[in-house]
Amino acid sequence: MSRPKVVVTDYPEPDLAWEAEQLAQRDIEFEAHQLGFAAKSDLIAAIQDADVIMTNHALMDAEVIHSLRRCRLILRHGVGYDNVDVSATTARGIRIGYYPDYCTEEVAEHAVTMMLACARRLGECRRIVQQSRQATEWDCSGFGSFRLIRGRTLGIIGCGRIGSWVYQLTASLGLNRIICDPYLPQQRLAELGIAQRFALDELLAESDFVTLHTPLNDETRHLIGERELGLMKPSAYLINTARGGIVDTPALIKALREGWLAGAALDVYEPEPPPADSELLQWDNVILSPHSAWRSEEAAQGIRLRILEDIYRCLDNQRPGFTANEQVEEVLGGRAYREVD
Repeated sequence: MSRPKVVVTDYPEPDLAWEAEQLAQRDIEFEAHQLGFAAKSDLIAAIQDADVIMTNHALMDAEVIHSLRRCRLILRHGVGYDNVDVSATTARGIRIGYYPDYCTEEVAEHAVTMMLACARRLGECRRIVQQSRQATEWDCSGFGSFRLIRGRTLGIIGCGRIGSWVYQLTASLGLNRIICDPYLPQQRLAELGIAQRFALDELLAESDFVTLHTPLNDETRHLIGERELGLMKPSAYLINTARGGIVDTPALIKALREGWLAGAALDVYEPEPPPADSELLQWDNVILSPHSAWRSEEAAQGIRLRILEDIYRCLDNQRPGFTANEQVEEVLGGRAYREVD
C-alpha cells in the first residue's frame, strides 16, 4: 500500500514547515505549492494523486475534480468554499471540509472598523493631511460634513456567526441595528434580542451603513447590484468583508462615480486583487484592505492545527469536524469516505 499523500494547492502562511514536520512523523507524504492563480494544467498535475487536498484560492472546478484519482477529502482553508465545485465533488464521493467558525471575531472587528473609518471619513482625512503638508498649513476646505454614529442605522445582511457578532459588537454605539436574514431561526433572533427581520429592499432604503455577511452562492451572487444600490441613501456606505462576488463591481463603481452612495469599504473584490486601473483605487471615499479581515495570530495558528486534525481524521477513516457537502453521505452510503484502489 502506498504512503498517504497530502497536497496543498496554495496557502497564506509564510511557510508550512510545521505541517511538513508533523506529517512526516506519521509517514505521510506532503507537498505544498503556491498554485492559487496558476494554469489549470499545473494545478491538476500537482494534485491528481493526492489523498487529501488543502486549498485556499485555487479554483477547484469540475474539470479539476474529475482529474482526481485518489482524493477522498478536500479541505478549504477558511469559512467559505465557493472556489470548490460542490456538485462535482459530491458526485465523486469526495468530502469538502471547512471551518465555518474560523475568524468570526476577526472579520466582525474588521467590518466594524471599516464602518467607523467611513463614518470618520478617514480616507479624506489622509488626503487633507497630504495637501496641507504641501501648503504648510491646515486646509480642511475639502471636507464634507461629519455626523455622529449615534442615532444612525446599521443594516446587517446575513446574521450568522459573523453578522451576529457584528450585531453584538455595535450594541454600545447608539446605532439603530436592523438585519436581513431569511434563514436565521426564530430562536436565534430571540437570543440576540432582535424584534424583527427586514426584507432586503427595506433594509437598503433605511440604512446609513450596510455590511454584508452572507456566503457566496447562486442565491447571493451579485445580490447587491445596480437596482439594490439605487435603493440606498446618497449618504450611505456599503461595507463588504464577505466575498467580492456578492456585489456587482461595475454597478458599485457606477454608483460611486454618480454619487448614489457616500462611499464604500471593501476587503474583498471581484476579481482579486482588483485590476490596476480600477476606479475603486482612485477615490478617497473608498476604504480598501487586501482580503485581510481574517488575519490574527490566534486565527492563523488555530486553523493550522484544525486542518492537521482533519487530515488525521481522514486517514483514520473519521469524518472532518465540518462537512460542507452533507449530501455526500447519500453517495457514500454511510461510509466516512469513498474507497479508492
